[in-house]
Amino acid sequence: MIRALFADKPAHWEAYQTPLQRAFAAAGLDVDLVVEADPATVDYVIYAPASGLQDFTPFTRLKAVLSLWAGVETIQSNTTIRVPLARMVDSGLAEGMRDYVTGHILRAHLGMDIYTQDGVWRNDVIPPLARNRTVGFLGLGELGSVCANAAVGLGFNTLGWSRRAKDLPGVTCFHGEAGLKALLSQADILVLLLPNTPATENLLNADRLAILPRGAVIINPGRGVLIDDAALLAALETGQIGGAVLDVFRQEPLPADHPYWAHPNVIVTPHIASETRPETASEVIAENIRRCEAGESLLYLVDRAAGY
Repeated sequence: MIRALFADKPAHWEAYQTPLQRAFAAAGLDVDLVVEADPATVDYVIYAPASGLQDFTPFTRLKAVLSLWAGVETIQSNTTIRVPLARMVDSGLAEGMRDYVTGHILRAHLGMDIYTQDGVWRNDVIPPLARNRTVGFLGLGELGSVCANAAVGLGFNTLGWSRRAKDLPGVTCFHGEAGLKALLSQADILVLLLPNTPATENLLNADRLAILPRGAVIINPGRGVLIDDAALLAALETGQIGGAVLDVFRQEPLPADHPYWAHPNVIVTPHIASETRPETASEVIAENIRRCEAGESLLYLVDRAAGY
């Protein structure tokens, strides 16, 4: 029998226990799913860093660590993990991110925030058609690609940037430093969906904010460290950046006295852009265990050198 240790907060165990058992059965797996066990008897760890588990050395028969999180910046540097590490990519997470991003793209595109209920009849602001508005995506991984495809479907002129060259139907793709500048110079609405790595920290600094068209809107459901906060606040004050929707921050919860809360052109959401769904995530976990048991490559393996 396969033994899988669920290492996450107790409240999450309640949400995941039944979906995981159902997914294992559907995959034809005989799995002893536990929350406590002798580490030497565990084949797989279904893992979230919030569980407190940090030392994987005692897990002597471990075959893989299967993360419940999409981001692995707090996991991949753990040198005690000496087996394959897979990040979470599931359809529910992608669909939730698509909905969040699309909603805020449309909000910015249509200028919905000018219609405050103050008795003023404002009918002199007509947005361009979607085909005349440019939306840029920094990051064309699983989440970025799904969101970019949604923007294409709505008719936006859609650009995308990634570290390595990519090709997505309907998306004008860029890569490298020159490509980054080319995308930024055109993006009326900029969506950040990059991972947290040394190469992406403060990617959107003062110099790069200055490249964007004046009045551009930034949407960040990716990682808080992607933005130089002081530079963004300065660009908001000058009008170089017309608005920002921020869902992720360097410190969470965002401190009550942080300038973002009071800024009239900033929308703060509390890291709710998308959540891993137990039903769909459990299917991914089960499929990876099935693959590992069959000697096949795991899905969504982390490149430890790249950091994601």
